[in-house]
Amino acid sequence: MAAVTMRLPVARGPRGPSAARGSEKHLVVPGDTITTDTGYMRGHGTYVEDDKLIASVAGVVERVNKLVCVRALKARYNGEVGDIVVGRITEVQQKRWKVETNSRLDSVLLLSSVNLPGGELRRRSAEDELAMRDYLQEGDLISAEVQSIFSDGAISLHTRSLKYGKLGQGVLVQVSPSLVKRQKTHFHDLPCGASIILGNNGFIWIYPTQEQKEEEAGGFTANLEPVPLSDREVISRLRNCIVALVAHKMMLFDTSILYCYEASLPHQIKDILKPEVMEEIILEARQRLLDLQG
Repeated sequence: MAAVTMRLPVARGPRGPSAARGSEKHLVVPGDTITTDTGYMRGHGTYVEDDKLIASVAGVVERVNKLVCVRALKARYNGEVGDIVVGRITEVQQKRWKVETNSRLDSVLLLSSVNLPGGELRRRSAEDELAMRDYLQEGDLISAEVQSIFSDGAISLHTRSLKYGKLGQGVLVQVSPSLVKRQKTHFHDLPCGASIILGNNGFIWIYPTQEQKEEEAGGFTANLEPVPLSDREVISRLRNCIVALVAHKMMLFDTSILYCYEASLPHQIKDILKPEVMEEIILEARQRLLDLQG
């Protein structure tokens, strides 16, 4: 029989000093009445019923003059031009692919916005359209860049650079987009032997570092070679470290993930997710980050 780990209940630590009454945030849940004053304008996250302004989402009430809106505490990804995203192909349509990117609407990857095999530049023909499933099909994971935002909020992607394209062997971790720190680059080759793509949309891809980049295929050929056990262990450890950082609401970037990875080395991979081990690792990583900033 498999071993079962049992832990005794632990008393919660003392909470920090409460904020001054004047600086408290007005938190609401769906159905809460924000105000009965008819002089206010309805913004995002609110609706009017019986002359009352009511919240439609859980979040923080924000007022700008007479405009009242509710900023959701947990929201989907809102794309910005230039963002790096990791997404999954959900549908192949005429001259375009639909991509799940953790946003409100499916994102769009146009056939004209991808590299052709070999990186050649020419107009897309009917033969290219018929061969779309040879490039990308349902279920494939890709890395891409946000090219533009449509009027309805849907995101248009492109993979014209050879650093983007189909993803092969690796692990996908889904986190809140708000925890991914914006940086100049979101592609990182970590010294521990694995690489990560920190998608601005909260999709993080962890994969073995490749010795040489496959550029002749134009980003459509995924490496499906067996991954050695040592690489799989590094990837699993990185995955658990990211889960630990997310559980403690720490920002995700290359340095925080690397510090957390190094702090976890004395422990077994499966033990990282134990609350007492997780807290010890996060405290050490947080202290190193503070020392770095100091």
